[in-house]
Amino acid sequence: MRHRAGISPGHNNKDHRTTTMRTTLFRLGTLTLALLAGSASAAVSEADAAKLGDSLTPVGAERAGNAAGTIPAWTGGLPVDAAPVSAEGFVGDPFAADQPKFTITAQNYEQYQDNLSPGQIAMLKRYPQSYRLPVYETRRSAALPQHIYDAAARNARNTTLVRGGNGLENFDTALAFPIPQDGLQVVWNHITRYRGASVRRVIAQATPQVNGSYSLVKFIDEVVYANTLTDYNAEKHGNVLFYFKQQVTEPSRLAGNVLLVHETLDQVKEPRMAWIYNAGQRRVRRAPQVAYDGPGTAADGLRTADNLDMFNGAPDRYDWKLVGKRELYIPYNSYRLDSPQLKYDDIVKPGHINQDLTRYELHRVWEVEATLKSGDRHIYAKRHLFIDEDTWQAAVIDHYDGRNQLWRVAEAHAQQVYNVQVPLYAVETLYDLISGRYLVMGMKNEEKTPYTYNYKANSNQYTPAALRNAGVR
Repeated sequence: MRHRAGISPGHNNKDHRTTTMRTTLFRLGTLTLALLAGSASAAVSEADAAKLGDSLTPVGAERAGNAAGTIPAWTGGLPVDAAPVSAEGFVGDPFAADQPKFTITAQNYEQYQDNLSPGQIAMLKRYPQSYRLPVYETRRSAALPQHIYDAAARNARNTTLVRGGNGLENFDTALAFPIPQDGLQVVWNHITRYRGASVRRVIAQATPQVNGSYSLVKFIDEVVYANTLTDYNAEKHGNVLFYFKQQVTEPSRLAGNVLLVHETLDQVKEPRMAWIYNAGQRRVRRAPQVAYDGPGTAADGLRTADNLDMFNGAPDRYDWKLVGKRELYIPYNSYRLDSPQLKYDDIVKPGHINQDLTRYELHRVWEVEATLKSGDRHIYAKRHLFIDEDTWQAAVIDHYDGRNQLWRVAEAHAQQVYNVQVPLYAVETLYDLISGRYLVMGMKNEEKTPYTYNYKANSNQYTPAALRNAGVR
């Protein structure tokens, strides 16, 4: 594995122009090439696992900053009382006083292109007058509860991939492979990252026309991890990672439709199970299309089922190549974009969201290329993923069509919900470079009490029989 260790730009543009990318061998402490070349299913050695919390953060990121000083060392992340939290549950901006260091535009992007994804560059060219990246000081704000750090340490020693890599064995709670050995393990870290024990959220989605006009779709989402159920039984629920229920509340023509998903850990033993309740037909039916490139809910054809959460579901249709690590400007600490002072009209604009409300920072990311396996089907022939080392959240994903042309660009605007120690997305965006349209999902600025953390639920709420009651108009 090679690490592309770019020397990141500072304030001086002359320095930017003289900056070159150096390709170096990436090492996690003394992690050897022999380990990286080893079996994809093997847990790491005790000596390497012991680096967690030492030279590595408890979740496997490099604790140290970069040589240029543009990425600081991780010192524990934001404390739980980092800023005031509103009565509605919106967290305040701990970095409200920060000002942009510089802004990347279509006119100057070549100075920074070593730290941009191909999709970001394509967006700058597609919208040269309006798409920009305001770059701020890097703040390594990520922090998770101690029990998640403990689980990650156990997983490093014990968790392995099942046959074919399409599932996990000996997995504990979150973060399956904090010291990953290949691209597939990096992707499993994104899938199993910590997102809070159980969460209920009220969110809005828009799919604007080219001129910016849009109609909102609103959802109530529930993500409940199996081991947090009030009636949890390891024998009965042990192969379920989480239960996902999504109810449409607006517009009226879709209100009452409900999606239910049982997301499994060993998808060879038991594939994902999904059901849909259609309020108009008043019936529950199995929904095998809620996977891979099946259509996303009320997304006007602008996303696939596995575009939700940047990437979700079984990884078996792709070969996952770990390119290495690099430094990238990614959306981060997006508190302003999540502010309850904003209206949805402030965010949704023609072509892309209002970039003046965004914040980008330089962070180290894991770079993974996913190539569709021969004989398998998906509308995306290739995906290029950039996953934040501190949270294991996908930050940017470039999507390519069957002709190997860049088609869609996804950006996730992350923030640390510090009062509950949960890294989450403020919003997700998916831009279609060809049609000029896009999807923005997860907005909650105008909602009341949008998030309920530590949501209590039992397994009876996540059965097909329970869908009819959930979907009554």
